[in-house]
This record gives sequence, C-alpha cells and structure tokens, in this order.
Amino acid sequence: MTVKVGIPRGLLYYKYYTLWVTFFKHLGAEVILSRPTNKNILNNGTKNSVDDACIPVKVYHGHVLDLKDKVDYIFIPRIMGLKKGEYICPKFCGLPEMIKYSLDDLPEIIDTKIDFTKNIRKLNKTIYKIGSYVCNDPKKIKYAYELALLKYNQHKNQVKKGYIPHDARQPKDYLKSELETDQKKIMIMAHPYIIYDNYLNMNVINKVRDAGLEVITPDMLHDDLINDSAKRYDGKLFWTFAKHLIGTSLNIVDKKDVDGVIYISSFGCGIDSVVAETAERRIRNHTTIPYMLMTLDEHSGEAGFNTRLEAFIDMIKFKDELMNKNKNQNDKELNTTDDHYHQGSSQVDYEQVSLER
Repeated sequence: MTVKVGIPRGLLYYKYYTLWVTFFKHLGAEVILSRPTNKNILNNGTKNSVDDACIPVKVYHGHVLDLKDKVDYIFIPRIMGLKKGEYICPKFCGLPEMIKYSLDDLPEIIDTKIDFTKNIRKLNKTIYKIGSYVCNDPKKIKYAYELALLKYNQHKNQVKKGYIPHDARQPKDYLKSELETDQKKIMIMAHPYIIYDNYLNMNVINKVRDAGLEVITPDMLHDDLINDSAKRYDGKLFWTFAKHLIGTSLNIVDKKDVDGVIYISSFGCGIDSVVAETAERRIRNHTTIPYMLMTLDEHSGEAGFNTRLEAFIDMIKFKDELMNKNKNQNDKELNTTDDHYHQGSSQVDYEQVSLER
C-alpha cells in the first residue's frame, strides 16, 4: 500500500516545495498537498492556534487541519538553520510542538530536525531519517535526495530568470514576453510565505500584473548580489530572512532599477518590525522611489487593500508624466525669468553707454 505524505501549503513550503515533493515522490510516496489558502483554512487556523501567533503560523495550522484525515504522515520538519552563522525565526524551531499541542487526533508527524548549517555527514543522517518513514533502502534515499536537490536548484535558476515560483513550475509564454518589455517594475518585498500565498496577500501579484506592471521579488535577485549589499548594513544581521530583505532594500538604493516598492508585513512579526522600518528609511532617504508598507492580519479587508494598491499603482504610472509636467513648468518659469533679466541688462547697458557719451 502506498504511503501518503501530506505537506501543508504554508511557511517554508513556498521555498522548498520542489525539494520536498521530489524527494518523497521518488521514494514511492503519494504526496498530498493541502488546498491553497482559503477563508475556511484561515478561519480554522485562527481558531485553533494561540492568539499572539502571526498570521502565516495561524494559516499553517489551518493547512494541517486540511490534511488531517487524508494522509498517513504530515511532514512538519523542525527547521533549525538555513545558513551558517545565521538564525531563523523561532517559530520554525518550535512548529511541530505548536501543532501537536494545538490540534487533536493528527496522523503521525515527521518532525525531524533539519539544520542546513551542519556538515554533509550530519545532513545525510537527517535525510536518511526522514526517508526511512517511506523507504528502508539507503541507496534509494540517497538517490531521491540528490535528484530532489537537482530539481530544486533548477527551480531556483528559473526564479532568478524572473519567474514567480508557481510560474517556474508551469512556465507561461505570456510571462516570457512580459519580461522582455519595458514595463515599469514593482518590487514586492515580504517573506516568501506571504509573497506567494495569493489568498494571504490578497492576490497582489496578479493585481499588479493586470495593471500592466512587472513584478520583481527578492528571490529573483542573485544571492551574491544581496549578500554584498547586506554587508553595508551598520551591524551584524543574524536573521536569514532579515538579511535577505535588508540586502534587497540596499540593492534597490544602489541600483535604483525599480519604479516602486511594496513591503507586505505580517502584524506581530518581530523581524518585520525592524526590517520594514529599516528598508523604508533607506529607500526614502536615498532615492525618489515610491514606497508603501502594507500590514496584514486575519482581520484585514480586501477593499481597503485594493484602494491603497490602486492609488499606489496610479502614482507609479503617472509619476514620470507629473515630473515632466513640473519640469516643463519650471523651465518655462526659468525662461521667463531669464528674459526679464536680459531685458533689464540691455537697458542698463544702453543707459551706461548713453551716459558715457
């Protein structure tokens, strides 16, 4: 009988989807994803999680409930670190316990500790431990992980070319043609589990695209570029996601190659409270690029979100026209002033000549 492994469609799913799904599938498991975030998933997650959790964690609880009666195992790894010398939000370290003590009658949880900062030997032991829930053949587990890693890197390369992660799995011709045009560009900054969850972010990516603008995300920038920019920050950046976002904002200051920045923050996120403020100050103080902060929680309404977004997009579209209009007006006033000045100078010169005579 085929083992069914459930993967909640939340948090680091949006970063490691390709890696996890490919790994379990090539071990012979049937991978079942929770449904895309919807109102019921959000409401169920909110009712069954602690009040002070951020909305992405509340939504994650809802995704686990969506899988509850469909699978043999639910994959909720305990992520301890992504990069050496950096830390990850504590919610990822304690996520399995949050789920276990908040939700009842769940299938067995695969909660293996994963620390990408450890050496390859320790990481391999972790991979074998996860794979053993489905398969007992070490060679097969090793091959499945190597293939999953290959697919994951291919996926990352697609994103670096300008594809939104969903599009990178299902490329569309119209998106390719969009990337070759001179559309105005909007950088959407947020954690990946906000940027790519269309319900949580109120479908912001498609709304910006439908308005005729190109969407850029931090994941499209090369890591070396972000790391180099982040080095100029006044202090040590300990948090992986914070470093990524601050590096992105400093790169925007350097390159000035986007026409607007939208930062989407989750209410109650400690990291965002620092990063969003830092990004806003740097961008506002060193560029003329329009910047807008949108803060979301489970009570956020789409009408208010749409109003602010539409006004921001209109400002981006008409910014050049307004600046040109102001420039022309200033030039006209300057020319008028010059005419008066030259006329005055001629009269003085004439009078001086007359007096000399």
